[in-house]
Amino acid sequence: MHSELPAVTGAVRMSEHRVVISERGSFCFATCTCGWFSPARRSRDLARREAEDHLADNGAAPA
Repeated sequence: MHSELPAVTGAVRMSEHRVVISERGSFCFATCTCGWFSPARRSRDLARREAEDHLADNGAAPA
């Protein structure tokens, strides 16, 4: 079966950035599908801001 899409050479597909805020005990941290993660924080707001900064630095829109 042949692909209908033209062959593209040298193209690299970038992974989407999806950040999840998680809690463990009294700590909160953010992780992204690209492998980035924030340090554990007691402040949920700080973890969210760090996640938003990560998305902004990588050209992704916050969800």
